[in-house]
Order: sequence, then structure tokens, then C-alpha cells
Amino acid sequence: MNVLSCSINTLKGLYDISGVEVGQHLYWQIGGFQVHAQVLITSWVVIAILLGSATIAVRNPQTIPTDGQNFFEYVLEFIRDVSKTQIGEEYGPWVPFIGTMFLFIFVSNWSGALLPWKIIQLPHGELAAPTNDINTTVALALLTSVAYFYAGLTKKGLGYFGKYIQPTPILLPINILEDFTKPLSLSFRLFGNILADELVVVVLVSLVPSVVPIPVMFLGLFTSGIQALIFATLAAAYIGESMEGHH
Repeated sequence: MNVLSCSINTLKGLYDISGVEVGQHLYWQIGGFQVHAQVLITSWVVIAILLGSATIAVRNPQTIPTDGQNFFEYVLEFIRDVSKTQIGEEYGPWVPFIGTMFLFIFVSNWSGALLPWKIIQLPHGELAAPTNDINTTVALALLTSVAYFYAGLTKKGLGYFGKYIQPTPILLPINILEDFTKPLSLSFRLFGNILADELVVVVLVSLVPSVVPIPVMFLGLFTSGIQALIFATLAAAYIGESMEGHH
């Protein structure tokens, strides 16, 4: 009962955290739900970029790849390598999921550093990268949790839950709690880094001449790419762990 109570409190805390705001947000009322409009706007811009890029990549494939095709094939090979390294020989079905996570987060992070979102005036709030909002990062983390539960149950059936008493039943509460800390760490790591990077750039721009923050912005691009890679790698590692057993 103590473990169940702790788990419920953790979920309640995660729900409360999803309402954290930094600054003022623009809200839309959709049915009975209140949503952050700026997150939907920038998310669909990112999705449009990804869909447009994918359409261009597969529209006219060549036997001898062009520069653009070479780039997209390199990205695909990179994602396959990450998936294979973390998941193992059964990585194939998970490449689309890991690739989608990596590309969405990567483009989202870079959009916050490269696109002048703030010049677009809104009635309330301002536009920013989708991953600059805790709701987005929590949603991505929860999708990862669903994915590794699905992977484990598909591979092992109900035997998957045997991992909670390995290597000893004494660790049952800790093993259960681990499944709640994984999405917390994934969401906070991504949200915190992207928010901090954008805040640092804004503060520097307001305090010093515009040329000075440029090195910090380039560092932010590098950090944004690393954060996308870390998230995708950890997602693949969790899926691989659920399929292989508790480590």
C-alpha cells in the first residue's frame, strides 16, 4: 500500500508539474480542455518541416545519391546505429519510433535557437520552441514509457513483470519506483536544458551588445543536438532493457 500511495503521489506530482509556466501563455479552449496555443503552433511548424523534408527525400530517389539524398541516408543510418546499439538485433521495428523522437526533438530545439519566434506578436504570451514547454517534454517522456512497456509485454508477455523482483523481491518497491522516475528525469532534463539555454541568450542580448551572445547561441545549437541524442539514446536503452530483462 505504501508503494501504491507513493506511485499515486508521484503521478499527481507529474500532473501538477505539467502546469508549470514560465512567463505568460496563450491558451485555446478546445472542448473541455485548455491547451497552450503557442506549443501547438510551433509543434505544427516543426512537423511541417519534418514532413516537407521527408517528402523531398523520397520524392525522386536516385541509384547514385545526390547530396540531399546522401544527407537523409546518413541521418537514417545514424538513427539505425543508435537503435541497434541500444536495443540489439531486434531493433528494426523501433527505428521509426526512435527516429521520430530524435528528429522532432532535434528540429524543435534548433527552431528555438534559429527561428525568430518572438517577432510574431500574440495576444498573450510569446512563441518558443515546443520543447521549451514542460507539457511537451512530459508527453514525449510518457510516450517513451508506453513504448518500453509495450516492447516488454510483446516480447515476454506477463513474464515481463518478473523483472520487478529481480535480483531479489526486496527490491520490488525500488524497481516499481524506477518506472516513475524515468519519465520524470527524461522530461526535466530536456525541458530544463532548453529553457535555460533560451533564457541565457535573452538575458545576454538584453545586457550586452548583440554580437557577444553569438558564441553562446552556437553553443546552444550544439547543446540542443546533444539533448536530442541523449533523449533518443535513453529511449532506445529503456526499450532494449525491457526486452532483455532487468539490469
